[in-house]
Amino acid sequence: MSELTSNEIVIQGVTTSGRTFRPSDWAERLSGSLSTFGEDHRMNYSPHVRPMTIDGVKCVIVEKVLQQKQPATFSFLMGFARDNDLRVIYPGQTES
Repeated sequence: MSELTSNEIVIQGVTTSGRTFRPSDWAERLSGSLSTFGEDHRMNYSPHVRPMTIDGVKCVIVEKVLQQKQPATFSFLMGFARDNDLRVIYPGQTES
């Protein structure tokens, strides 16, 4: 995960027991729920939340600044991870 910074949090599509989270497009759906449509009529992900595949695992990358800018959204994302027993990685720190 060297391309990630300590300013980001990774929600992995794997439960703490090692099971793959379903549906397979969960990361795009979750990120898409926070997106907007631009003047070009194309969906634009939030600048602070984006889907990504890392080492074959679907993930959602959350910038930590979201906690200050949009606390309710940050809480929603962390609650989603907790409620679905997903692994949360803090690059540069140990897993939580």
